[in-house]
Amino acid sequence: MISEEQCWKAREDRDASFDGRFFIGVVTTGTYCRPSCPSRRALRHNIRFYQTAAEAEKAGLRPCLRCKPLDEPSAAIQDLCRYIEQHSAEPLDLAALATHAGLSRFHLQRTFKAAVGLTPRQYLEARRMEKLKAGLRHAKDVTEAVYDSGFGSGSRVYERADTRLGMTPGQYRLGGDGVTITHATVKSPVGLIMLGATDRGLCFVQFGDSDEDLLDALRREYPAARLEPMRKPHAAGFRRWIQALNNHLAGVQPGLALPLDIRATAFQMRVWNYLQTIPYGQVQSYSEVAAGIGQPSATRAVARACAGNTVALVIPCHRVIRDNGDLGGYRWGLARKRALIDLERAKRRA
Repeated sequence: MISEEQCWKAREDRDASFDGRFFIGVVTTGTYCRPSCPSRRALRHNIRFYQTAAEAEKAGLRPCLRCKPLDEPSAAIQDLCRYIEQHSAEPLDLAALATHAGLSRFHLQRTFKAAVGLTPRQYLEARRMEKLKAGLRHAKDVTEAVYDSGFGSGSRVYERADTRLGMTPGQYRLGGDGVTITHATVKSPVGLIMLGATDRGLCFVQFGDSDEDLLDALRREYPAARLEPMRKPHAAGFRRWIQALNNHLAGVQPGLALPLDIRATAFQMRVWNYLQTIPYGQVQSYSEVAAGIGQPSATRAVARACAGNTVALVIPCHRVIRDNGDLGGYRWGLARKRALIDLERAKRRA
């Protein structure tokens, strides 16, 4: 951590060695800058310090047009992302990646996480997992696919299956055969919600108009899985999840941190991780989300990632709207999206 005193000194000295390690926000101009920005210094009481660009933008600030705080790191990080994708099967550590990017390890860790939403290691593992998913369909066996994707051992893959693959490699190879999903439907202020869960966490949280429609949607999402209704009385863990969702809708529990068992591409992970940082009762545009993950031109891809979300509320895609203020799309209906936004805003003001 950098102390406030160090930040002030770096700002006074316009020390470029601190660029990327923190950002300077100027409330009077509504912008944030690099420590080395040549612009006229603002008065001390108008200055704020932020560890990441994402934090500055959450505070309502925009990048300085003079020092362009995102440009240089963004170019370097995009190049590094391509390098990781091309060499994901090779052993890559933070030191090697920092050398390739021409940055210190500390600077790389900070700027990469701010731009991508994942650490370099998480991004590398996401790319390896994508390669593994493709390989599992074509390799002669699981072991071959594991090693071809860059994982040093099968145990490392199984350790990460809970949060990256959504099931074990063998199960994925067989199209999900053998995976059991228990499900139950509950009432909410915005209609019926079906929760589907494996033994690792929630894999399905969706709205619908009837039990039958929701069960059909679950079957389409996981056609090879074995579906079982949750026995009553519901298990204690399942009751806690339902209570957490009800508390969330009631404004009592703004943040949701429920265990998930979902599959995602590296890009979807970046978008979904970012969506979970949008505060309860607030909205952002698709372009703001794209900028927030360091890919300002990926607005349409962000919209597709939102549409691919299978766990409503836990990944709050309803908080993303169009640049012009229109609601945009929502797989569970625009009326429900409006109701969720209005409900959250009302609870936040209360």
